[in-house]
Amino acid sequence: MKVAICDEEKESNVRLNRLIHKQEPDCEVWCFDSSRHFLKERQHFDILLLDIQMEEMRGMEVAKVLRTRNEDTVLIFVTALKGYVSEAFDVSAFHYLLKPVSEEKFCKVFEDACREARRLECLRGEQLFFRTKTRSFTVRKGDILYIESRKRKVEIHTLQEEITVYATMKGMEEQLGESFYRCHRGYLVNMAYIVEYGEGMLRLHNGETIYVAREKYPGFVKAYTKFLEGCVGAAIAVSRT
Repeated sequence: MKVAICDEEKESNVRLNRLIHKQEPDCEVWCFDSSRHFLKERQHFDILLLDIQMEEMRGMEVAKVLRTRNEDTVLIFVTALKGYVSEAFDVSAFHYLLKPVSEEKFCKVFEDACREARRLECLRGEQLFFRTKTRSFTVRKGDILYIESRKRKVEIHTLQEEITVYATMKGMEEQLGESFYRCHRGYLVNMAYIVEYGEGMLRLHNGETIYVAREKYPGFVKAYTKFLEGCVGAAIAVSRT
């Protein structure tokens, strides 16, 4: 597990580093004393502990850059500022901790963050192969946000791009498996990227909204609940190995 701490306060970096290693001794922890140094590194981190109040670039701006790069890093704000909770949702923050953070509270949140990071790692690993008249390529299953029907073709919406291939929605549904749900005849959604749902709509972590057919909604709720329960169970199993 690769963890980054980005905080201008040296004492905060040291304390968080100590708490992480106390709970997860095998974690690789990188400490950054400025937002510029962190962004310049351009490495993937499974978890990022980020302060908001920094001189060079505020933590919220750092988070926006991170999401623009399509990084699925589990983001935890650790800050003394109370007024940015709503903005934290806009950058898909996993949690928002106020300084001074108690050891008990931090350990609980960090444990949950590790489970989420392991779940995302599992999703990233599986790849699908596609062939067109001009090229052959692979797409990571974990990078797919949703599939959209386009007559005899499908459009694969990923974190990086949209790709159109000749395929059927039924075939894609069988290939992608239970972590994807056919919420509408025209949409097949990756449940790992759903952040909000209601009758008629699903909102994804990148802000896009897709439709849920009325007759599909009860089945979706059951499938999504089962999916979330499975993610927690898988994360616990991984943490015990």
